[in-house]
Amino acid sequence: MDRRRFVKTGSATALAGLLGPELWGQLNDAINDDSKPLPRRPLGKTGESLSVIGLGGIVVMGGTQKDADTRVREAIDRGVNYFDVAPTYGRGEAEAKLGPSLKPYRDKVFLACKTQKRDRASAEQELNASLKQLQTDHFDLYQMHAIRDVEKDVKRALAPGGAVEALVAARKQGKIRFLGFSAHSAEAALAAMSLN
Repeated sequence: MDRRRFVKTGSATALAGLLGPELWGQLNDAINDDSKPLPRRPLGKTGESLSVIGLGGIVVMGGTQKDADTRVREAIDRGVNYFDVAPTYGRGEAEAKLGPSLKPYRDKVFLACKTQKRDRASAEQELNASLKQLQTDHFDLYQMHAIRDVEKDVKRALAPGGAVEALVAARKQGKIRFLGFSAHSAEAALAAMSLN
């Protein structure tokens, strides 16, 4: 067995174990047969149903705008409706390319973005810059990105003058539908979930 086939087989086996037999079967069918729909799952209690595979904006970096347009169109044609990006991906390159690519489909996709800013002013500025880059008036999901440290990330963002104030205000203005976070440590995630 050559190295590429070994890696592909090993990755598929690991993914199958994580997804379970039913979802793996549906996903495998959709990947191998264009007529089969990509499976979707509910996003908590939001009422949204998202594709089990999303497109991370990082994949449009390094190519042309035409390449980005093609990748987005093909993903949507295959049933992907979850798109995720951050201003840190290629120092804004991912947002700059994903915005025009998603524009014709914006009402059909769930767009997630995030910030690593922890103070209100910086978070608000970054949110508005991302909206402009992505050529949209709102995000379906906006997240505190990469929280690692309870003091520096979680408590700072939730303190008076913290980033969460900007995000809550933006949600009231209709710029954000749902708020969340991505964690790079279990301790920070548990702290974020326990604070009100």
